[in-house]
Amino acid sequence: MIALKDISYVRLGTRDLDGACRYASDILGLREGQRYGPLRHGRAVGFRSDAREQTLVYFEGDPADHTTGFEVASMDALQSAAGELERLGHAVHEGSADECEQRRVRAFIGFKDPSGNAIELAVSPFHSGVRFFPTRDTGNTGFSHVGLRSTNPARDESFWTTVLNAKVSDRIGTAPLLRIDEVHHKIALFPSGYAGVQHINHQVASIDDLMRAWYLLQSRGVRVVFGPGKHPTSGAMFLYFEGPDGMVYEFSSGVRTVTDPDALPRQFPFHPTSFCMWGSVPDIAEFR
Repeated sequence: MIALKDISYVRLGTRDLDGACRYASDILGLREGQRYGPLRHGRAVGFRSDAREQTLVYFEGDPADHTTGFEVASMDALQSAAGELERLGHAVHEGSADECEQRRVRAFIGFKDPSGNAIELAVSPFHSGVRFFPTRDTGNTGFSHVGLRSTNPARDESFWTTVLNAKVSDRIGTAPLLRIDEVHHKIALFPSGYAGVQHINHQVASIDDLMRAWYLLQSRGVRVVFGPGKHPTSGAMFLYFEGPDGMVYEFSSGVRTVTDPDALPRQFPFHPTSFCMWGSVPDIAEFR
């Protein structure tokens, strides 16, 4: 089994790199890190949300081109993972020196999950050595999880929990919420007709930060797609809102941890009340 240590980064293609960068700075409050010249995917800009040099990268390219990176513990673990994935029939790409530089990691491999989501496993994401502070007072405490689209959640759940080390914390209908450490979930698999990142989550310190964000989004004309609300599964208070190229971002606070390694997942019906216990009605198909 391939052991994932943490979620590391998301890479997103965009037709409007300058606009996406303004959004990441002005709305998300992320701090620009590295800029890259014309490489394999064109210009790219990395953004910090914590002590690491980058956790979100926008690059010039297809807005449907999404990649999610996870950290593994060592080079030996990376090589073992590559061998296991190839044995199971997954084509594996070994990152070049330029590609590692773009990702600010020591080494990585890339592959696709059964739905076609681009996944990378990386060793030693670079840390900045400088304390992160946001470009505005978001209360951001760091990049926390992603929602991934799944064309077959039961099949993909089996992949993430048998080939990889994820565990199911809860299910909403057929959609599993998966943890790789004690945090309730780092991956959520949403039924969909195609692959891709469905949403990107950053944790904030308190409900005050969520409500400040809610008012800011309204003043900037940013569409709120769900919330403010509270998840009955993770216990987190949340706010989902639209970003560049239709990507959905989430701020949340108060996510619970699962400390019992033998804890059984709870089953929730696939209904809006399973996503929000306060009564917020989602304006997004994946939560209906």
